[in-house]
This record gives sequence, structure tokens and C-alpha cells, in this order.
Amino acid sequence: MIRIRHALLASLTVLVAAPLLFVAAPLLRPSTAIWQHLWETRLLEMLIQTLTLAGTVGLGTLLLGTSLAWLVSAYRFPGRDWLTWMLVLPLAMPSYVLGFVFMATFDIAGPVQSAWRNWFGFDAWFPEIRSPGGAAIVLTLVWYPYVYLLARAAFAEQSAVTFDAARAMGLRRSMAFVRLVLPLARPSLAAGVTLVMLETLTDFATVRFFNVMTLSEGVFRIWEGMMDRAAALELASLLLFIGLGLILIERGLRGQARFTQLRGSVQRLTPVPLQGWRALAATGACLLVLGVAFVLPSLQLIGWTLAELRNTTIPTAEGVAGRYIVVTLGLAASAALLTALVALILAVCSRFEDGRLWRGLVRVATLGYALPGAVIAVGTLSLLAALDHTLLAGGVVGTMIFTGSLTGLLYAYLVRFLAIAYSSTEASLDKVTPQLVEAARCMGAGQARIIRRIHTPLVRAGLLAGVILVFVDVMKELPVTLMLRPFGMDTLAIWTYMLAAESFWQAAAIPALFIVGAGVVPVILLVRAGDRLVLR
Repeated sequence: MIRIRHALLASLTVLVAAPLLFVAAPLLRPSTAIWQHLWETRLLEMLIQTLTLAGTVGLGTLLLGTSLAWLVSAYRFPGRDWLTWMLVLPLAMPSYVLGFVFMATFDIAGPVQSAWRNWFGFDAWFPEIRSPGGAAIVLTLVWYPYVYLLARAAFAEQSAVTFDAARAMGLRRSMAFVRLVLPLARPSLAAGVTLVMLETLTDFATVRFFNVMTLSEGVFRIWEGMMDRAAALELASLLLFIGLGLILIERGLRGQARFTQLRGSVQRLTPVPLQGWRALAATGACLLVLGVAFVLPSLQLIGWTLAELRNTTIPTAEGVAGRYIVVTLGLAASAALLTALVALILAVCSRFEDGRLWRGLVRVATLGYALPGAVIAVGTLSLLAALDHTLLAGGVVGTMIFTGSLTGLLYAYLVRFLAIAYSSTEASLDKVTPQLVEAARCMGAGQARIIRRIHTPLVRAGLLAGVILVFVDVMKELPVTLMLRPFGMDTLAIWTYMLAAESFWQAAAIPALFIVGAGVVPVILLVRAGDRLVLR
């Protein structure tokens, strides 16, 4: 049994990590000609804009997410109980959807600039929306909930005794927050900001809408536009290196932190009621962020969808839309079930292992979610092409069977989203107490029976949550699907992107609204799971 478990862990790790190794390989033997060509063209610009955008979005989400988390944690004001969970809703809005809504609203032909010119004259200055600043605003509004969720959990875990002691020593509430609360929450804030910066590295559709040349967008442009696989692979290796660097920095910051808090029955921080204009300002600030990031864009999508459905000259849901929905749901369901199965095997097998080697293998297997989708796509296609060429050279097959196939696309989804399913499954397994397992062993149960009768039933809730989260993430996934989908297989995300890229905002609203509606489900799951963690 032990040998089987070790073989499964090792095999699954190699299977999931293989595309990443193909991307990392060029770093060992870089091509001088390719790097010289990239340097002479736009490599420096792409690198600077990528790092600048990631840093700007990271800082923006840190300020916005932390401020909102402290506001709802430390103060009481009208609507606070509702706004506490509603502020997470922007996570349901894919960045490229909010991006094209902002483009349609604030671009030179949009209603905002049109009204601006009518009021102040045709030559009146207006900020350029197609810019790194515009992209940073959109990405900050979409991803600040990552920092908000982690910061709110960190603030709720802190004891009121320490905070009150600082107040008794003469520190104002704002100074106690800066000098005491923030340092205690530093590991959570670092984790949230790192996740946001990794998501920024992943994005390519939003930055393309705003004319920002990043490394992720460059990989896709070289791959699809120039058909230069070698150059795309070299550029993806640089993006992989940056992503791994961010992960190592975050792990280092977290490892140096040694802040601890008492748990259990310790008194939590009591929210202070706000009165008068301060209460109205707190409610208004939360409503402003929620309105700009989720409510107004959703209303705009609904309005465009209704207008498009009234247009009888364009076929809608009965034809094209129905086909896209069927393909999207089928892909998402298949990927979610496959990922959940592999996650269950990994979680159960690693449950019996305590060594650094096996824990390290699990970390490697779940690394894909922290890396850009373009990197995963390039690595997967390179691996599948090499495998097909090997089979062709050996005479095993007569045609390429993996490249451009549904199998290859599902494989890339597995590499990309395994971490999500594994995390929720592992969290459910943590509820299985050692005493319960020991009692089963004392009654003569072997490992196989313990897995079948104890671990598997108790992991159902976490496994179901993982399936739902992966399902919706696959629905929203764009770069992997664009680069690896079989010919003629398009999804709602691709449909949205293609229409938005041609400025067909009204038509793009139909698939976009479907994606946003489906994205609300995992957001509610995240809120409920976070509240259980905070209130435990």
C-alpha cells in the first residue's frame, strides 16, 4: 500500500509539473538569437509595463482591500452587515468583462466623454482610458476582494485585549491600527497582495483592451500572430521566472513573521458605532466601490443584453448562444470532475505522508494556479507536440492525437486549477481527527478501509466546493482556452473576448452576463467559508 501511495504521488506530480518543466527548460539553455531579437524589439517595454502594472495593482488592492476590511471590522454603520459580504461580489466579474464595460463607458465614443465634450467643449481634456492607468484601475476593482477577505479574517482573529492595551497607553485608534493591527496582519496581507500580482501577470485580455503591452499578452501575440513557438516559449520562461520569484518572496515574508494570537474564547475587537456624517461617509464609501466594481457594470450588461435580445436582425440564444453555452458547460463539467478526482487522490495519499519530500511534491503539483495561463498553455502544447512527434517517429500512430485535442485542453485545465480543488479537499480532510483514525486502526481497519469508510465520506463537502470553484473558473478562463482549444470549439469566454475586441459591446453582453451570473456562486461559497473561519 505504501509503495502504491508513493507511486501515485510521484506520478501525479510529474504529470502536472511536466508542462512547467518544458517552460523552464529554455532558462537552462537560452537562445542568444531569440533573446537578442526580443531585446531589440519590445522586451524591455513589456518587462517594465508588466512589473509596473503588477506593482500598481498590488499597491492599489492593498490600500483598498485593507481599508474596507478595517472599516467593516472596526466600525458599525448603516448597511454594514450587508456590505460586509457584498464587497466580495466583484470577484464574480471577470477582469476582461469589467474591462470592456469600462472601455464602452469611458472611451472617446462613450457616453461619459460625449457628455464631457458637450459640457466643456470639444477640446476639453479627459484622462486617456486606454492606458496602463486605466488597466490598473479595472484590475484593482476586480481583485481587491482577495486582500479584503484575508485582511478581514486577520483582523477578526486579533484579540481586543492587545488593542485596548495600546489605546490605554495613549495611542489613538488610527495609530494603534498602524503600529499594532497591521503588523499582526502582515502575513495575510502579503499573501493577498501576492495572489493579486500573480493574477495581474496572468491577465492578457484586459491589458490588450487598454493597449498595455505585458509579457503575458506578448506570449499570446507571438504564439498566435507570429507563429514563433520558440520565441513564445522563451518569453514564457521569463514570465514563469517572475511568477516563481513572487511566490518565493511571499513565502519568505510569511516565514519571517512570528506574530501569534490567542484563540478560542478571547474577546474579539468590538466595532465602534459611527454617528452623523461619519456613518454616512462609511456607507457611501462602501457603496461607491461596490457600485463601480459590480452593480453599475452588471446593470449595464443587463441593459445591453435586453437591447440585443430585442434586435430581431441578429440570431441570439436559439442558435449561436445555445451552442456556446453547451460547449462551455461541457468543458467546465469535464474539467471540474477530472480535477476533483486528481485532487482527492493527492489529498488522501499525502494525508499519510509527513516527510518533506512528499509535501514538496504536493506543492509542485499545485503550483499551476500561481502561474499565468499563457505559461501553462505554452508548456502544455510544447509537451503534447513533443509527445506526438515521438509517437509519430516511432510509428505508434499515424497522425497527431494530442496536439489541438480535447484531451490536451482538459490536461491544461488540470494543471491550471488543481490547486483550487486540492485546497478545498485538504481543508475537509483536516477535520478528520487523528483519534478517529486511530480508533479505526484499533478495530482492525487497514488504510484502504479507512480511506473508503472515513476520509471519503467526510471530504464530500470540500470536494463539492472544489468542483464548483473549478467549474466556474474554467468558464471564465481565456488564455488557456484560446491557445489550446480544438478547431471550432469556442466558449462563452472566447465569444465575449472576440466580440469585445471588435467593439461589439452590446452583443458581448449576452455571454458576459451569463459568466458573471455563474461567478456569483463561488463568491457566495467563499463568503460562507470565510465567515465560518472568522467566527469559529
